[in-house]
Amino acid sequence: MSGQKVVFGFGAHSGIDEVPELLRMAEQADRYGLDLFSLSDHPYLGGRLDAYAALGFVLGRTARISGFANVTNLPTRPAPMLARTVTSLSALSGGRVVLGMGAGGLWDRIADMGVPRLSPGDAVDAFEEAITLVKSLSGGGPAVTYQGDHYQVRQIEPAPVAAPPVWTGSVGPKSLAATGRVADGWIPGHAADWLSERYRASRPVIDEAAATVGRDPREIRTVFNFPGRITDRPLPATRDRDGRWVGGSVGQWVEELTGAVLEHGASGFVLFSAGHGSPDLDVLARWAREIVPAVREAIAKETG
Repeated sequence: MSGQKVVFGFGAHSGIDEVPELLRMAEQADRYGLDLFSLSDHPYLGGRLDAYAALGFVLGRTARISGFANVTNLPTRPAPMLARTVTSLSALSGGRVVLGMGAGGLWDRIADMGVPRLSPGDAVDAFEEAITLVKSLSGGGPAVTYQGDHYQVRQIEPAPVAAPPVWTGSVGPKSLAATGRVADGWIPGHAADWLSERYRASRPVIDEAAATVGRDPREIRTVFNFPGRITDRPLPATRDRDGRWVGGSVGQWVEELTGAVLEHGASGFVLFSAGHGSPDLDVLARWAREIVPAVREAIAKETG
């Protein structure tokens, strides 16, 4: 983890009919000292808020919490414009934005938006180019000319704003390797956690790719989307027969997450409800006021 601050967040509501809940939860999380909120990005669903419009609005109503799309539907958001969006949000919010990036998953629906369909390999190539280009168009400096297979820009002035951290939702080996070469963090797919086979097989691919380009793999965060129930009493078993976390008491959560950081290098957790949806206000309050401070305290005690 290389001394990085461990971050704690929650998955927020993104339905148009859920706007009041989204705003109440984000403002509550901000008061309670959570680090980030995340929104899904499914622009082909008419009932969902546009992720980046919502991010900007919520960041404008909060003071400390960061926001990110978990993860950005890249094929519908061309990289040069995405660079302008995230650097503008960063400038407006005082740097409270993370760029969550995906290569595109539901291609049938993406193509329904009028976006040319890409093969899986081409989609990953475009994804890596996009991350490179967003970073090139951030942080000031001379005008950028970039000639990739999927993106070409000529003499475009970078924004005088640092690029936000880029966290990816990479799943396949080629995408994982791209994360190792150019990204700053990884969110394992399908809510896989640090004890899963998916994590054990995937994280070494990121680390090896990072090392081949001279990067320190420890600088690439692993941030887990982590669903589960918070119960009043301890559960007899906090994981199901398949080894997947189901939840438990506050004490069980604290023990699990502290171990994830100290023993498995976890550097962030985004809470979802047990059904993989957004938590409600009561669950969010318990997460933010009971579990997160105790985990932070336990980590600080062990790491000095």
